[in-house]
Amino acid sequence: MLAFLTENWLLVAAALISGAMLAAPKLRGGVGGGISPAEAVRLINREKAVVIDVREADEYAKGHIKGARHVPLASLDGAKALPTNKALPLVVVCARGARAGRGAAQLRKMGYEQAQVLAGGMGAWQQADLPVQTA
Repeated sequence: MLAFLTENWLLVAAALISGAMLAAPKLRGGVGGGISPAEAVRLINREKAVVIDVREADEYAKGHIKGARHVPLASLDGAKALPTNKALPLVVVCARGARAGRGAAQLRKMGYEQAQVLAGGMGAWQQADLPVQTA
């Protein structure tokens, strides 16, 4: 085994680096498996997806996706702002994606099977130069 490692140290290093790059978004608290801003726009326009913003009130007031429903993460359970039709696709958004991941998981437990996270959160939305509305 030691002979293999010393003879193939470059391959071993490449494998370790690529593994670390794959794990980095999860370790930073982001969500690597969410949908892109472009996919979110497609869901909103074609499938009437509802955007659920799980950030705190001050974050939401600074700028949010137009038409987003503000439901802070701590208030998801029993929130009146959630759609009654649980078959609708939901795009869950926060600042970077970590809280949205927890929110989407909670929404799926509540029966919203199509709850998806906006990968990169509002940062990715704004970086894609998509419209933001202030309260």
